[in-house]
Amino acid sequence: MKTIFNYTSQTLSAFFLIGVLFSCDSETADNPTGSNPGNNVSEVPIPDGGATSPTSYPGMTLVWEDDFEGSSLDAANWSHEIGTGDNGWGNNELQYYRSQNTSVERGHLIITAKKENFQGSEYTSSRIVSLNKKQFRYGRVDIRAVNPRGQGLWPALWMLGSNFPEVAWPRCGEIDIMEMVGGQGRENTVHGTVHWDNNGSRAEFGGSYKIPSGTLADKFHVYSIEWTSNNISWFIDDVKYHEIDTTPAELDEFRRNFFFIMNVAVGGNWPGSPDNSTTFPQHMIVDYIRVFQFD
Repeated sequence: MKTIFNYTSQTLSAFFLIGVLFSCDSETADNPTGSNPGNNVSEVPIPDGGATSPTSYPGMTLVWEDDFEGSSLDAANWSHEIGTGDNGWGNNELQYYRSQNTSVERGHLIITAKKENFQGSEYTSSRIVSLNKKQFRYGRVDIRAVNPRGQGLWPALWMLGSNFPEVAWPRCGEIDIMEMVGGQGRENTVHGTVHWDNNGSRAEFGGSYKIPSGTLADKFHVYSIEWTSNNISWFIDDVKYHEIDTTPAELDEFRRNFFFIMNVAVGGNWPGSPDNSTTFPQHMIVDYIRVFQFD
């Protein structure tokens, strides 16, 4: 079932992407205060089981994947976005993005949101982007991940048009493969949305799906899109739950190259702020990302 969402998306943060991409942090030497015990990422439990996806599809070829092997993020694929942006990345988010909140271990990417005082922010997290490194047009994207939990947590796996530095948002277009809003019984629902420019105004169209049992933080799920020149479809664990026809001329943003973004926001206009029920640290764990294109 298709629905229209009225919320302020992480897309607004796209305005502030330029100028804050670095291969390392300038704040590395600073010592944050207020860290919680157990913030050490090496202690993060990785769930067993959950959904998986195939390594091949009929009529498609695997053109890129990152299985997050080794002990560090592959700089050929990803850069870090650092800081607080403007007005909390346009969404009144509360976190300071740092590279130190990203780790790669045991074959997984781990993005950790912490409650700690750093550079005037009460929370830290990470955000990685493939801008100028990996970009694609059309095909199927599969991302296997476990979400964080708790009021105020806002994980996202999404894409922006690679021409963002030239045309800005929303003219570059945005594809949200997965967003989840933590707390208040919302952690069993995945949201998939697109945003674009419609004659000078931002337009959006989104759908959602509630899983039959449990939450998206309990175990791995596979978040996918299939993207052609005519439409985009959204899946969770290979269950299709949303689709948009992109053939209208005003949707030409979605006939261009896009790059990937993975992040965990804390607070913001959509999820609201953490409260006394929220425990930290929280983690988004990504097993792999795979891109297949049509033969």
